Amino acid sequence: MKLNAAVIGAGIMGKNHARVYSKLGNVNLVAVCDSDKENGKKIAEMHNARFYANHKEMIEKEELDAVSVCVPTVYHKDVAIDVLRKKINVLVEKPIAADLEDGKIMVNEAERNNVKLMVGHIERFNPVVKELKKRIERNELGKIYKVHCARLSQFPQRIRDVGVIIDLAIHEIDILRYIVESKIKRVYAETAQRVHSTHEDLLIGVIRFDNSILGVINANWLSPKKVREITVTGEKGMFVANYLTQELDFYEKEFAQKNFKYDKKFILGTGGRRRSIKIKSSEPLENELKSFVGCIQKGLEPEVSGNDGLSALEIAQKFLESSKNSRVVEL
Repeated sequence: MKLNAAVIGAGIMGKNHARVYSKLGNVNLVAVCDSDKENGKKIAEMHNARFYANHKEMIEKEELDAVSVCVPTVYHKDVAIDVLRKKINVLVEKPIAADLEDGKIMVNEAERNNVKLMVGHIERFNPVVKELKKRIERNELGKIYKVHCARLSQFPQRIRDVGVIIDLAIHEIDILRYIVESKIKRVYAETAQRVHSTHEDLLIGVIRFDNSILGVINANWLSPKKVREITVTGEKGMFVANYLTQELDFYEKEFAQKNFKYDKKFILGTGGRRRSIKIKSSEPLENELKSFVGCIQKGLEPEVSGNDGLSALEIAQKFLESSKNSRVVEL
């Protein structure tokens, strides 16, 4: 049976949610809502959906099974709560909310109404991340030492309500938690504000996990080149994953495959052989929305739960606290 879906917020992400819903075979995109009537009508007409300028009117008039909430972060809680109280399943774009208390209210409201709340941490659904995770679980790296994430962009004109930590680095916070699967002990962050009028636009963040793995996040809105890359270094070599091209390379420590004695020969050894791993490319957003629809139809827990969204937001806020006070923050 097809689900009836709608999108609230037809900006950059919202219009893509509408596009993907409209081509899924098990979904009817019935409505699009946006306060910008001209833009909203355009997106709705493009996909033969009804347009609403007010989300409350939409959820009253339409019989909906699923709604994507793609409004600015500061409105996530209020809009999502309205939808959840109508017992409609919600996918809210990341971050889950503007602060932890708002996010917790959303999680509680979803539980109270027995509906799904999924958070749009889209990189979880990137094929290169899935493959990287699978190979790490198969112990192809052995013991992991460090995970380094780089997420660099030019300044996005659309972002006004949050800084680079909440908007950009939170992707990497979630992926680090997903890959490392260990409790975070402490964090430290250095930030700068260079072009943003009210928030930080540069971050160097460090995370220490309980299992001794070190995570590093390099994120900024100052780069002329868009970079989305994660490097995982371990005792048997190094994986380098490119989110954008969905390419995964493995650099082998040939000496380490045979002998783990860290003597002079090991230190002065030649560079490891590079091996490219083939990955079947697919659109992360399509994978994400398929997962959301699937968890509703099959009665499963979302792959990225409300609590996952809260955990990522908590670490992002700890980064902000660390930067503000120039100190390590223990968790």
